[in-house]
Parts: sequence; structure tokens; C-alpha cells
Amino acid sequence: MRQKITPFERRRQRVRTSIRKTGGGKPRLSIHRSSKHMYAQVIDDKEGVTLAAASTVEKDLRGSTGATTDAASAVGKLIAERAKKAGVEKVVFDRGGFLYHGRVKALADAARDGGLQF
Repeated sequence: MRQKITPFERRRQRVRTSIRKTGGGKPRLSIHRSSKHMYAQVIDDKEGVTLAAASTVEKDLRGSTGATTDAASAVGKLIAERAKKAGVEKVVFDRGGFLYHGRVKALADAARDGGLQF
């Protein structure tokens, strides 16, 4: 019996396929958005290691809630700063199955403003 693929999983597969084809060996800026928090990681898929990470769960970013565009922007700035410290300038943006809108867009824009190129 085949399982039904959700629209989220379909988008995620489409994004990952595109990244594999056009990534060019660059690290991947992967994000995850839950109902309460935002998470971001810069991952080197060749070595299988995380080079930098940031989230709204961290002590210095904890506020009233992590589910706002302001919190997402703070995570974007922090991940850009940590990635540059790790020697990463260019990344491929992996939004997973999330739509490029709202908190996802705010995080991406803040990461670009922080110096990451994608």
C-alpha cells in the first residue's frame, strides 16, 4: 500500500533535488520553522558536519516568543555572524518544505544583510 505524500514533503523533495543539482559543493543553510521557534544550520554535506548553528532556543535570543519575524531576523543575523567566523561566505539556501514567506523570508533577508551570499 502506498502512502500519500503530503504537499510539504513534495516541496521538500523538490528543493533538495534542486540543491543537489545546482549546489556546486557549497555549504547548505538549512532552516526549520516550528510553531514556537526558528532553527538554522550551516551544513557541509561533503564532510557531514554542522559548521554553524543558531536558534531562538538559545539563551541570548530567548524572548517572549520565538515565533515572530523579529526573532527570525535575529537568528538570521546570528547564523551569518557564526558562519563567517567559521570561514563560510557563500551558501545554498535550503528552506526545506517551508514556503518562502514570513519568518523564513525574514531569516533569509537577515542572513544576506549579515554577509552570507546565496
